[in-house]
Amino acid sequence: MGLSQADAARRLNVSRSVVQRLWDQYQSEDSVSRRPVPGRPRGTTPAEDRFLALSARRRRTTTVPQLVADHFQASGRRISATTVRNRLHNAGLYARRPVVCVPLNGRQRRNRLCWAREHVSWTQQQWASVLFTDESRFTMESDSGRLLIWREQRTRYHQSNTVERHSYRGGGILVWAGISLGGHTDLHVFHGGTVTGLRYRDETLDPYVRPYAAAIGNDFILMDDNA
Repeated sequence: MGLSQADAARRLNVSRSVVQRLWDQYQSEDSVSRRPVPGRPRGTTPAEDRFLALSARRRRTTTVPQLVADHFQASGRRISATTVRNRLHNAGLYARRPVVCVPLNGRQRRNRLCWAREHVSWTQQQWASVLFTDESRFTMESDSGRLLIWREQRTRYHQSNTVERHSYRGGGILVWAGISLGGHTDLHVFHGGTVTGLRYRDETLDPYVRPYAAAIGNDFILMDDNA
């Protein structure tokens, strides 16, 4: 036995107009499924999406406002900064801080790569005999620490995603330290003056490195930052 529209509305706890609309849709379409609703049109075309991603990959340090301007110059249409970010994210590109490294020439790169390949199969016990040391300068000067690049995930150390920077750029405090698999040295601060080879020996090698070497024995290896 059928129900009237009023009875159906009461049982389903909806308004009679809803029942009427669904009934009319069923009569005309033989279905009461929700009709697809056209969404907001995309602000960019697939070709423009590729243009934005290619621009970010070619100029890793480009900014969103720059990409907005580039898009406007190429297409004559304005898009929002949010649209640019969304298109780059869809392409797998995210704004991240670059890895900062000291400039290396070709010989230094080859030597480091060769050393890494020679030691790739070392055991944990063998690595325990190595002391890695490095210096770093801290300054109050404004630097490019807020610089961001566009890169894909898991590509942090790719050469295109690194920024070369000389370690020593004027005033500041120079510090030195060493780390090994089993521990680390104290942090040493060079107070004023130029760090000569003699001073480096007297303030770091003799008081810090020699005790490490004596404790480890004949297998001890010192990996200085420029080694």
